[in-house]
Amino acid sequence: MNKKDTCDIYCYDEEKVNRIQGELESQDLSSVSQLFKALADENRAKISYALCQDGELCVCDVANIIESSVATASHHLRTLRKQGIVSYRKEGKLAFYSLDNDQIKQLIMLALAHQKEVEINV
Repeated sequence: MNKKDTCDIYCYDEEKVNRIQGELESQDLSSVSQLFKALADENRAKISYALCQDGELCVCDVANIIESSVATASHHLRTLRKQGIVSYRKEGKLAFYSLDNDQIKQLIMLALAHQKEVEINV
């Protein structure tokens, strides 16, 4: 560990720590963690981004976009659906997926903007 990125002595602000710990108890951060875990897979991130670009895609479209089999695309879409990231509708024999809400799109676009900012500042 680089000593420059840690405190030289151990001390903490007890009031601040207690306040934040109390706030943590009232938040469901495990679901936030699960959301990020679902998006951490590169193919699921690509699918989410693709759905930001076009409001709705069928499983076959997704498979072609991420260059995978329909089964693999379907598996990723199922994972995203279980996490509340995408929703789907059936039309005849086709299944169409879309982002569940606009906040997911904002999250993806914010992450991309953050990454560009990091690249500029490196």
